[in-house]
Amino acid sequence: MEPGGLEWLLGPMQQLVSWGAAGAMVFGGVVPYIPQYRDIRRTQNAEGFSTYVCLVLLVANILRILFWFGRHFESPLLWQSIIMIITMLLMLKLCTEVRVSNELNVKRRSFAAADSKDEEIKAPPKRSYLDFDLNYFWHWSKFTDYLQCVLTFTGVTGYITYLWLDSSLFVETLGFLAVFTEAMLGVPQLYRNHQNRSTEGMSIKMVLMWTSGDTFKTVYFILNQAPFQFSICGLLQVFVDIAILLQVYLYSHYPQKPVSHTAHPASTKAL
Repeated sequence: MEPGGLEWLLGPMQQLVSWGAAGAMVFGGVVPYIPQYRDIRRTQNAEGFSTYVCLVLLVANILRILFWFGRHFESPLLWQSIIMIITMLLMLKLCTEVRVSNELNVKRRSFAAADSKDEEIKAPPKRSYLDFDLNYFWHWSKFTDYLQCVLTFTGVTGYITYLWLDSSLFVETLGFLAVFTEAMLGVPQLYRNHQNRSTEGMSIKMVLMWTSGDTFKTVYFILNQAPFQFSICGLLQVFVDIAILLQVYLYSHYPQKPVSHTAHPASTKAL
């Protein structure tokens, strides 16, 4: 085969590989949540999924999008954040509806102060605008409350970003906070395993998906010369995943205490 013919063949193949990698980056992060969403919808039980996962991922990806305005990075990474935000909002909507339908206590919990005309509230609300009771933060009764909170956070951080967009220090710090927040998503699971001296109820297949996804993502960051914050925090995510896998091996081969029957959330991070 002539060199020209070989180049004609390699060119489209390289383009296909590039498109495939970009597609995996955009949609790979939401893949673990598809079966989780279907399972919650089928069983009408959301106890196995923590909505704080949605909180962390919403904050991380909103900050990442704001970082893009200060320092343009790869478009697939931007679209990944947009898709992840939509996915987390859908998860929040489903979990809230399922949880409220299963709760015996129907007292209204809200982000904004409840309307005094609310049939479930017999007396006017004590708070004038926001309910900052930490006992009920991010545990509200309607999806619209979560949406209001997300929009408020986006508006405030967006305005601050607009004011400081010319500061390279602020922009780089914003980028670091975005990816560091996401990188820390596996730490609560790591700590919980350490406290319980057990990984009972945690899906090993899910952890393997985390590890393979985070490894792919980190390699993608390095090869595409993404901002250094992405590569550093990607490596941190991989180390956390490996640490959890080591816990699985350690606690399964060398049990530290009698097995508990408390189930751990299986889907607590993104790829």
